[in-house]
Order: sequence, then C-alpha cells, then structure tokens
Amino acid sequence: GTLYMCLGRDDAADLRIPLRASEDDQALHDAIDNAIARKPQGHDFVIDRRKKGPAVARHMSVTGG
Repeated sequence: GTLYMCLGRDDAADLRIPLRASEDDQALHDAIDNAIARKPQGHDFVIDRRKKGPAVARHMSVTGG
C-alpha cells in the first residue's frame, strides 16, 4: 500500500497504483526510486511542548512499525 518517507513526516508514496497499472515491475521500481529520492536526509523529532497534538497524527501500527 503506502510507503512513508519518514516515521516523523506525512509524506508518502501510494504503491497500489503502479502495482495495479502494469504487468511488469518497472512502474513499481520507478515509484520506489522516486519515493527514496524524496526521503529526507535526517529527521526532525523536535518536541514542541506548546503544541497540543502529536507531530504526526498517525499511529505506528498504521505506518507498519
């Protein structure tokens, strides 16, 4: 389904579309390559105690961890 670029961000790639679109794997490989190119070099898990909600409103079970 969904490939997240980083645990602490919402940027993601939907892999279902290339999986369903083609008989060969090239579209899937291209989607993964493009996702990796968008991946941030580091993370920014800086806790801002003034914010009331989490940095990412996604549970780890949704992410796949």
